[in-house]
Amino acid sequence: MGKLVEEFDAYRSKMNERIMETANTNIKRFFALDTTSYAEGALDVKTKEMLGLVASMVLRCDDCIKYHLGKCHEAGVNHDEMNEIFMIANLVGGSIVIPHYRRAVEYWDELNEVK
Repeated sequence: MGKLVEEFDAYRSKMNERIMETANTNIKRFFALDTTSYAEGALDVKTKEMLGLVASMVLRCDDCIKYHLGKCHEAGVNHDEMNEIFMIANLVGGSIVIPHYRRAVEYWDELNEVK
């Protein structure tokens, strides 16, 4: 994995641990809801992660985009599927998504070790 991926994963893990040290019941439930919502159900995990990625791009949340890119990678999303995901996100979100698209491609390349 590349530096971007390693730094993101390390920071996310560190801060999630820190948050859980003092989290109240509602925060813990919210984190659990987020996790369980992406579990296998009527939709498979891959589809849910692709939906999460599109929503994150449209909402312009770079941390969310990185997280869902990683999960899409784990779920076996291929290059052609990812290009269609990016196309849908840009179509729905408009040109304001383009800077996030650039960073998403850079992160996806690192996940796939593209130089």
